Amino acid sequence: MTLDTLFLIANVAVMPFWLLMIACPTWTITKRIIASSWVIIFMPILYLILIVPQLPNLMPLLTSPPQLDTIARLLGTREGASVGWVHYLAFDLFVGRWIYLQSRQERRSPWIMAPILFLTLMMGPIGLLMFVILQRLFPLPAE
Repeated sequence: MTLDTLFLIANVAVMPFWLLMIACPTWTITKRIIASSWVIIFMPILYLILIVPQLPNLMPLLTSPPQLDTIARLLGTREGASVGWVHYLAFDLFVGRWIYLQSRQERRSPWIMAPILFLTLMMGPIGLLMFVILQRLFPLPAE
């Protein structure tokens, strides 16, 4: 399988979960699917498939302090960019799933959560920051 095919598979694989969390957050099917840890398993497996062939190139990076130029050179390759992108997709989905589950448990409005989840999909750390700010500024009363 080519790198381009794996890249395409990675991008397509996460979209159904994001669509369910953002567009259909209250559906029983969405709740059941997103509650399953199987949702987040595929991306780490794909990451493993992509990174194992790169381990000889990565070992020097993993055994020394990170250097910006070294990381930039690695990410500047098709292989490095693919590994990095799958890393982003995997962790953004993990964080998005956590935000979704937390917001459902807290009974937060899907109208408020949709933009936060979209931000998490597009710019993971900013979506996470927005959710944490929402929780701190508008805590829900304990039941």
